[in-house]
Amino acid sequence: AMDVDGTVRALVGGIDYAKSQFNRAVTGRRQPGSAFKPFVYLAALEAGDSPWDIRDDVPVDINGYRPTNFGGKYYGTVTLADALAHSINTITVNLAQEVGMGNVIAAARRAGITSPLQPNASLALGTAEVTPLELTSAYATFANGGYRVTPYLVTEISIAGKPVYQRSEPRKERVIDEEVNRDLTAMMYGVVIGGTGGYASLHGREAAGKTGTTQDSHDAWFVGFTTDYVAAAWVGNDDSSPTRGVTGGTLPAYIWRDTMLAAEKGLPLKPLDK
Repeated sequence: AMDVDGTVRALVGGIDYAKSQFNRAVTGRRQPGSAFKPFVYLAALEAGDSPWDIRDDVPVDINGYRPTNFGGKYYGTVTLADALAHSINTITVNLAQEVGMGNVIAAARRAGITSPLQPNASLALGTAEVTPLELTSAYATFANGGYRVTPYLVTEISIAGKPVYQRSEPRKERVIDEEVNRDLTAMMYGVVIGGTGGYASLHGREAAGKTGTTQDSHDAWFVGFTTDYVAAAWVGNDDSSPTRGVTGGTLPAYIWRDTMLAAEKGLPLKPLDK
């Protein structure tokens, strides 16, 4: 969890440090699944699409790659906003082909994804591994209105009262157009209000985010933000074995909700910029 400027406020790298010193939050690389989809929709908005543009949910076959929707559902004709809210795989994959995988990768890079990304069709559904820290940082770009952030944990180091290190404030760099970021935030708000992220709702406090679940529930995520904080919750096994049917909209959403309710306690209610 971090402030929207990249200040890390909380970081949990594992369940028990005595049993494992591996820091999953910083160095653990896992597939984000549908938590990667906002970068596809960012690229589409930048290409001129609107959240209210419509697409048909049709079967996909890209050189033998045939993704389907979770639970085998078929959604018919929907808006792009609803496609993201309900995490429709087929529309997202086709949308990525429309805007070009190179543009999707460029959008993710500008937001803050630094891990290797290959321009294959499955990238749209989050098959490239990332760390929780970099994914949270990329979402912080959405949360702060479109400015790239660099996460940090230390602001100053002193020895015997003498400062030996002082973090310098980086230059603010806008990487997402203000209007585009506002539209994307509204779409991600829809994920929480009426989509797969309903269990992350903060009881009257506005929040936006995205669920993510990989094949056979190897990984489950909820990544989201308010006007104050951005945070990611990931659930999975170290050996990448399947979990017991955990999806991003269940346990990770509950963890995220409880964490954010505690973090936001006593803070004034502020609407998202959407």
